[in-house]
Amino acid sequence: MKKLIFAVLALVTITTTQAQNIDLGIKAGVNFANVSDVSDFDSKTGFVAGAFVGFKLSDNLGLQADLLYSQQGAEFDAGKFDFDYINVPIIAKIYLMKGLNLQVGPQFGFVVDKKTEFDLIDFSELPDFEDSDVSGVIGAGYDFPLGIRVDARYNFGFNDLGKDDAFEVGKNRVFTISLGYSFL
Repeated sequence: MKKLIFAVLALVTITTTQAQNIDLGIKAGVNFANVSDVSDFDSKTGFVAGAFVGFKLSDNLGLQADLLYSQQGAEFDAGKFDFDYINVPIIAKIYLMKGLNLQVGPQFGFVVDKKTEFDLIDFSELPDFEDSDVSGVIGAGYDFPLGIRVDARYNFGFNDLGKDDAFEVGKNRVFTISLGYSFL
């Protein structure tokens, strides 16, 4: 966690020296979350919101770090999993033309709240879930004039959500659409 905070602070420091290329703002949107490897689970719709800071390294390449509150999980016939995360994606933005960019990078997620509901099944002991998640992110975005940003991203988790091998839940799969505003 300390290394992650240091990396974000280093990114902010570097961007301060590149004031003409800095991008600082807020964003909000909708998540369509599910977990992999389980066919009976349905997508859960949730909210995502937070802040971003980024800078352009060149005309065609930029870096962006987000700090996002994200509602994720899955629903199924007998209940649902609700996971609230603080996610920190660190994204390389490859500009194909003015405004249009492809996005790729890692995301580090930390569970801040989790709730499991089972309607019809009586478990003597509920499964234990991981408190963090590491994901890959791919997406596309467009930076409009006047600071407006639109992003569509797909996050695919690398680690299983369950701590217990006997109860494998699957990995996070989240499609996000967000609208942002850059102050600079």
